[in-house]
Amino acid sequence: MIEALKNDDIITKVGGRFKLTALMQKRWLELMQGARPTVDPTGKTELEIIAQEILEGKITAETPEPQGDDREVQS
Repeated sequence: MIEALKNDDIITKVGGRFKLTALMQKRWLELMQGARPTVDPTGKTELEIIAQEILEGKITAETPEPQGDDREVQS
């Protein structure tokens, strides 16, 4: 098992297990489609690369603000 995933630091950094899983899946897909790692990949698996990217703050699980009508609702 990847050592970084044994510690809860990575979970709290991202904001929970669900967000961590979603971020890792998204990043893994990007790497499989040819995206370049933002850390040195020498001797590491894809999961180790992704965990290191998260811990170093190179990728985040930020979600965009909901886009809606900016007008105020009047009663």
